[in-house]
Amino acid sequence: MPDTPIPDDVVGAFQIEGEPVRGRIARLGPSIDAILRGHDYPEPVANLLGEACALAALVGSNLKFDGRLIVEARGSGPVRYVVADYDTSGGLRGYCRFDADEVAAISGGFQRPGAKTLLGDGVFMMTVDQGPDMDRYQGMTDIQGETLALCAEQYFAQSEQTPTRVRLAVGQSGGGARAGGFLIQYIAADDARGETIEAWNRTQAFFETLGEDELVDAELSSNGLLFRLFHEDGVRVFESQPLRAFCRCSEERIVTVLKSFDQAEREDMIEADGKIHVTCEFCSRVYALAPEALETA
Repeated sequence: MPDTPIPDDVVGAFQIEGEPVRGRIARLGPSIDAILRGHDYPEPVANLLGEACALAALVGSNLKFDGRLIVEARGSGPVRYVVADYDTSGGLRGYCRFDADEVAAISGGFQRPGAKTLLGDGVFMMTVDQGPDMDRYQGMTDIQGETLALCAEQYFAQSEQTPTRVRLAVGQSGGGARAGGFLIQYIAADDARGETIEAWNRTQAFFETLGEDELVDAELSSNGLLFRLFHEDGVRVFESQPLRAFCRCSEERIVTVLKSFDQAEREDMIEADGKIHVTCEFCSRVYALAPEALETA
């Protein structure tokens, strides 16, 4: 394993030496802090979105083409939906829609409300977007279990028939919000490898010792964590992908959306300063556009 620790805001792949287990680890620092600071989310909602962003980075970083991976969950609970969007350049963004009073009502106990409590009955989805010239691929499963990690495990079991374990965490460390994700997958037996289930069970036992606090510890490198878990077997770490907070909103996109409304509807949007204001749900940037600019744009 290389001596140089993997820095913050990266997602990297690894393979257990000589074993049929591959995985990825994501550590988010300034990127997730920027995403969460863009909104005044209650703590349970911020935690849910941080987990979704870490999961999107874990799964999206495995795409072999330029595109996007969208993690989304929709339900009938206090959080209506959470969405995290990863593109293969390493850009991350995310957003939650929720009812503040309902979130407050379920947040008074000692136990932090998880995904099932926040989202209620609903669906968990992953969507692969390969660009405008290709059809999107979307897989879906019911929200099961109290965490997004369990939703993801169920998704992989149903949609890809790939035994997968996932752990996600969000917390404060090093002066800001942090998030982390860890994923391992079983490579099924074949004629060359023979039976491999014992190795998978052994790796899962090590995985069970992984603490959420370790995933968000600013003083613990990814390499250090992998060594702690798998030093008996050895682990090979591959090249990592940098991550950053990045929103694709732009004035050009906003103008295109506004021009889809008829003139009467746009006139109703004009505020006291004579402009139409549009706030991006993802990054909270506010665009102020003069109505006459839409006529010439």
